[in-house]
Amino acid sequence: MHKTLIVTNDFPPRPGGIQAFLHNMALRLDPDRLVVHASTWKRSREGVEATAAFDAEQPFPVVRAATTMLLPTPAATGRATALLREHGCTSVWFGAAAPLGLMAPALRRAGAERLVATTHGHEAGWAQLPAARQLLGRIGEHTDTITYLGEYTRARIATALSAEAAGRMVQLPPGVDEKTFHPGSGGDEVRARLGLTDRPVVVCVSRLVPRKGQDTLILAMPRILAAEPDAVLLIVGGGPYEKDLRRLARESGVAASVRFTGSVPWSELPAHYGAGDVFAMPCRTRRGGLDVEGLGIVYLEASATGLPVVAGDSGGAPDAVLDGETGWVVRGGSPADAAERIVALLGDAGLRRRMGERGRLWVEEKWRWDLLAEQLKTLL
Repeated sequence: MHKTLIVTNDFPPRPGGIQAFLHNMALRLDPDRLVVHASTWKRSREGVEATAAFDAEQPFPVVRAATTMLLPTPAATGRATALLREHGCTSVWFGAAAPLGLMAPALRRAGAERLVATTHGHEAGWAQLPAARQLLGRIGEHTDTITYLGEYTRARIATALSAEAAGRMVQLPPGVDEKTFHPGSGGDEVRARLGLTDRPVVVCVSRLVPRKGQDTLILAMPRILAAEPDAVLLIVGGGPYEKDLRRLARESGVAASVRFTGSVPWSELPAHYGAGDVFAMPCRTRRGGLDVEGLGIVYLEASATGLPVVAGDSGGAPDAVLDGETGWVVRGGSPADAAERIVALLGDAGLRRRMGERGRLWVEEKWRWDLLAEQLKTLL
């Protein structure tokens, strides 16, 4: 019986977009034909217990490496090949091509007939570095398919591959659960709990890191408040940038109009999207192109929830927006541009409704998990 081994450093309960991508795909594959080999989230007692509890709930076996960072070392490669043989797997899906795709030759020798390596945003950065480019080239030669999120990442990663390997690239973006993210997701309850029922709300759901652009939204607030005095910026998520963002809100004189929720359980995210009138995340590219947005699934989750979106122009973020239809793409890092679009949306309920409805329809047509999982099954 055909079985697939997923080899990944990124898997829940470790939080993150890649983790959610892989888990959602795995749940839509046949659990009797699937084995997951992943790193351990945390070595602390709490982390070990959380990982064990999560693994016990999965319909497929999850085999954890005794490390928090799974790398293609000889020992790790040996363990992966042993799992391939033990479970009779004939295909392998590398959850992130770089660097785990370097295991491909050994797994091929061990009996893997199909090897698929998925790229995200960081591989586009690798493609700009000489040594990393060589590794990407090797991965391309020894796998059957390298997948990409969108045109931005494809174009950059392809430059590190041979013409033949680049020709075998296939798009495989993450999807959206349209049954979880929808207009009736519970936003009114969140607004009431936060005391925002009668206020215009700009919501941003993301990790708090400089690339995402929460600071741009804070700097845009004076302009937004000049047009919409009751507006509030709802920043959902946690991360290392939170202290700086709070200080920026105070220094900009808008602290009373900025709310931080901190980290929110995944089950409550749809309601937090729904608490907004507009979704905005004006992400920007940093570090000379090494820190870039791969796609921006949050824009699609917001669209599924019925919100118009204001996105930054970093990397593949524009691929998740129909500019002028589901929202707008602005220059990442430009408070003036972000404010202009947000003010236009907050002041026009009909425009918000039309863009939100178009976004919802687009998600249903192109971005559903079940459609994308079928593509993965074909590749494997």
